[in-house]
Amino acid sequence: MNGPLTGAADGTAGAPTRVLWLAKGLGRGGAEQLLLNCARHADRSRYRIEVAYVLPWKDALAPALTEAGVSVHCLGGVPGTPGRADPRWPLRLRALLAARRYGLVHTHMPVPAAAARLLAPTLAGAAPRLVHTEHNVWERYRTATRWANALTYRRNDAVIAVSHAVAGSIPPGRRRPGDWVTVVHHGPDLAGAPEGPAARAAARAELGLPADAFVVGTVGNLTPKKDQATLLAAHAALLGRRPDARLLLVGAGPLDAQLRARAAELGVADTVVFAGSRADVPALLPALDVFTLSSRQEGLPVALMEAMTSGLPAVVTRVGGMPEVLDDGEQGLLVPPGDPSALAGAFDRLAEDPELRARLAAAARERAERFDVAGAQRAVEAVYARVLRH
Repeated sequence: MNGPLTGAADGTAGAPTRVLWLAKGLGRGGAEQLLLNCARHADRSRYRIEVAYVLPWKDALAPALTEAGVSVHCLGGVPGTPGRADPRWPLRLRALLAARRYGLVHTHMPVPAAAARLLAPTLAGAAPRLVHTEHNVWERYRTATRWANALTYRRNDAVIAVSHAVAGSIPPGRRRPGDWVTVVHHGPDLAGAPEGPAARAAARAELGLPADAFVVGTVGNLTPKKDQATLLAAHAALLGRRPDARLLLVGAGPLDAQLRARAAELGVADTVVFAGSRADVPALLPALDVFTLSSRQEGLPVALMEAMTSGLPAVVTRVGGMPEVLDDGEQGLLVPPGDPSALAGAFDRLAEDPELRARLAAAARERAERFDVAGAQRAVEAVYARVLRH
């Protein structure tokens, strides 16, 4: 078999370099949303992007990627089929790599990344270059995942980290020398998103929220990492001071039923909106007075960047990359993780001070301008060009 289909080695002349983005799924999580945002801003004259994913039931973003001109390959079975992925997906990945002859494979989740690192050297002809984006701190990985990652990690030609906190979590023994790790703060793609009083009224009507309520909202999968249980406890405490408070939870996940039960136990169920997974998050953000994340672990959440771009003050936990983009008292407020009293106190402070909310909102929007998605994609492509030259 011949080498990869490229013009010049770095894709600057001739035919574009064929690049595969490899992910675990294409659901509505932050890492998956980054793929769609970046695909819309990829330099098609230099890189021909395709996407492959493993979990067939996590395919919510597949149609949008196709609409953006990206070929999508499901490795784990028939798209939309619930249940476990077909365990033969690594064989399908190898067949795809052999057939498509990619010049570069960019991985986004540790398990498919480890498979790609093991499979790439087995291909006939020139093996693709390997770039990996690290979305989470290493401590979050389960033991088996951490070992699979660790044993293959140095096969990456380059690593991109979504925050300095994430980059710092990579064990020194797994790094390679030089500029092997590059930090890229990815921004959202909210061009044309609704804003202003009309957007606020429409979003509240859509969600069934009172026009005069003080609304705190969050966006994220309903998982232990996001710790919405602490957020519910904070909301219950806030209601004791502000009976008009409402809480919006946008997202789906394994803790849905448990969190609904907890809201009922706390006696706050009628003041909490469980909106489920939504494709229209930018249109819902104007409903909020304050955005929040109660996470115990984060890389750099896309949801926070979207909220800041939308001009929302935020109350978030001091974890992961969030303190890198939000200064306490400047663009929002930082609180310790797992502390409902601190969360409730921050919400109450912002509820009592509209001028503070307005100042934080303006500063958040200004800060978010540094993290545009087009600039992030250019930074990623600079990494591509560097590894393809070697």
